[in-house]
Amino acid sequence: MAETRILGIETSCDETAAAVVEDGRHILSNVIASQIELHAQYGGVFPEMASRAHIEAIVPVIQKAMSEAHLGWDDLDGIAVTYGPGLVGSLLVGVNTAKGLAAGRGLPLVGVNHLEAHIYAHWLETGSEGSAPADLTFPLLALIVSGGHTELALMRDHSDYVYLGGTLDDAAGEAFDKVGRLLGLGYPGGPAIERAAEQGDPNLFPLPRAWMEGTYDFSFSGIKTAVARLVQAHGGEPRGRMVADLAASFQAAVVDVLAGKAAAAAEEYQATAILLCGGVSANQTLRTVVRERAAVPVYTPALILCTDNAAMVAACGHHRFLSGVRAGWDLDVEPGLRLT
Repeated sequence: MAETRILGIETSCDETAAAVVEDGRHILSNVIASQIELHAQYGGVFPEMASRAHIEAIVPVIQKAMSEAHLGWDDLDGIAVTYGPGLVGSLLVGVNTAKGLAAGRGLPLVGVNHLEAHIYAHWLETGSEGSAPADLTFPLLALIVSGGHTELALMRDHSDYVYLGGTLDDAAGEAFDKVGRLLGLGYPGGPAIERAAEQGDPNLFPLPRAWMEGTYDFSFSGIKTAVARLVQAHGGEPRGRMVADLAASFQAAVVDVLAGKAAAAAEEYQATAILLCGGVSANQTLRTVVRERAAVPVYTPALILCTDNAAMVAACGHHRFLSGVRAGWDLDVEPGLRLT
């Protein structure tokens, strides 16, 4: 008999998602309504449009998640919802929907930190190459790399984190998006740069690395500026081979710092493994280089679980539910919520 069946709801940015997860590990459904096409014309997420799109999509997405899980409301043990960090308007849609459902159905409500949820993607069973085993042991080093966040944290146990460092300016994913626009590759920049880089020389442009010596912090604004200056120096419209070479050189510089700091932190804090998570963790070069440099196993989620989804929210909600965590009806969104 299942220990828990949790409905997860995720609306922190531009994906409207709902999922049902059993025992924090088995995905019964995982439905995602993406807004990429909506925001691509603006070169990034337009917050007001994102929240409106969430309002339109949230009910159909939840209904589909419940239908695909072949469960009724009485089969659920609780509802987990992301309440931060993220865009305030987007978060409000998910939190208020979850509160209404929990109140109407008499179900416990669990608030989930979006950053922590990314880490819990590693507890979901997918059978994908590089995924984590069921018997992960602490301490674990988590490298969260996404459009809005780049953070290193030591996970000493469930819900027990030590913040080691993070970006002081642009997140890695944000830098990918900005450089993608500079190179005329469109939005989102991460996948576009990765594709372009396959045909480029990563050593052609010696772009700067901000190592922030003595810390586990990151800075990616300098490399973005360096790319912008190179583009301007070549007439402002890079084409052909230059685009590929700049994409490859930029990607190599970002990956170099991410992999170097993750490997060093894992060694210093004697982590048993490194957990890569967040949208940028789908980057194959990042996965490869971190594995090459780390002295411990490196685990990566299935690609569908790297970007924002509700299965990871439900998985995180499962562990919080078992520890007795419950949210009150006064649960509010926290756009600047930190991992610790």
